[in-house]
Amino acid sequence: MRNFTSVSDVHDVQALVDEAIRMKGTPASHLHQGAGKTLGLIFMNPSLRTRISTQKAAANLGMNAMVLNVDKDGWALEFEEGAIMNGNTVEHVKEAAAVMGAYCDIIGIRCFPGLKNREEDDAEIVLNQFMRYAGVPVISLESATLHPFQSLADMITLHENWNSPGKKPKVVLSWAPHIKPLPQAVANSFSEWTLAAGFDLTITHPKGLELPERFTKGAHIVHDQNEALQGADFIYVKNWSSYTNYGKVHEAPEWMLREEKLKHCALGKIMHCLPVRRNLELSDDLLDSNRSLVIQQAENRVWSAQVVLKNILSNLNPA
Repeated sequence: MRNFTSVSDVHDVQALVDEAIRMKGTPASHLHQGAGKTLGLIFMNPSLRTRISTQKAAANLGMNAMVLNVDKDGWALEFEEGAIMNGNTVEHVKEAAAVMGAYCDIIGIRCFPGLKNREEDDAEIVLNQFMRYAGVPVISLESATLHPFQSLADMITLHENWNSPGKKPKVVLSWAPHIKPLPQAVANSFSEWTLAAGFDLTITHPKGLELPERFTKGAHIVHDQNEALQGADFIYVKNWSSYTNYGKVHEAPEWMLREEKLKHCALGKIMHCLPVRRNLELSDDLLDSNRSLVIQQAENRVWSAQVVLKNILSNLNPA
């Protein structure tokens, strides 16, 4: 593994999940692997779980981790090739990424979409420019279109809570209401990882909120939430803004998931990437019940980050 930006960077999803679970049992077993190595974590957007879990994962591998909040600590960066920099940007990514690469052995970058121009967001300009100019491996801490560390943690959580070997669980990704436009990244990423893992995926949402087909091909798309939830083993609740009517908020408060909607999936477990707006996306009775896996998902963010960093370090330090 050189970079980690999507499921396409992973040779075998199940093997990576199994390795992460083994690592979870012996977190310091590879403490020597990152000795003398530095992880640079670059945040252009807020973070709680991603920041702390990745720093902890680096520490478990013996790495030094440095955090830069570009919106607060660094110069405003320019990403356009051939730009005449006579505006607000002070430093071009060509120099900034190269300098960071000179200081760090691996760089993690978190960059949300603008949700104004779909073509620009789909082009993943920030992530791709860092990969082009940093000269070291780059990991995505969430990009404009995907959130691979979250999805790997979700796969670990699914594996830990599925007790019927040889049978595929029914996994439902259910859209939820929100008060502001949110990226499609988590939903896109969860879809492609779930499908790559060979699970049975149903995506349910109001009409007009279809996700990009390149991430959802092979999933069942159902616009009736009650129908989609029948027999579900896992229900992943997440809001996303419109992709076709790009960045627009859809108002459908009746789509909030609550206990009474789960009468046809009595054993279904509830997942959410957090942060969650209680009693808007998910009701208190579900979040506080034994159905909820949200804290386990968050804990597994450490192991998703650690197993990826360990594999990249293995390539930097071949035996």
